[in-house]
Amino acid sequence: MIRQEKATDDVIIMGDWNAVVGEGREDGVVGDFGLGTRNERGQMLVDFCKRLNMIVTNTWFKHEKRRRYTWMMPGDIGRYQLDYILVKHRYRNSVKNSRAYPGADANTDHNLVAAKIELILKVIQRRDGVKR
Repeated sequence: MIRQEKATDDVIIMGDWNAVVGEGREDGVVGDFGLGTRNERGQMLVDFCKRLNMIVTNTWFKHEKRRRYTWMMPGDIGRYQLDYILVKHRYRNSVKNSRAYPGADANTDHNLVAAKIELILKVIQRRDGVKR
């Protein structure tokens, strides 16, 4: 379905992936500022992003750790980054910031994840055909 989109379409996928992509850069898909150690589902998400030429925006911006984790284990035993926003690699410069908002008023055990995206669309001017 995503492969059927035009290359110039701005595709944004976000949600609870239940995957930990971890810290450390990988092939322009994952940035330096992830959280934790990559698990099997995290590797599947990275492979998915590589196939579709997408990036994980949450990992590209340096924030303190409380702005990175998106889920806290009951009893505050551990904190994990499980929710991600994926953007096509072509539009990576449009993403200005991406982070978690702990304490947002939402009826869930996950933290809200939001990205600031500045999309500038250019008007393509087409010339009319030459009349003979």
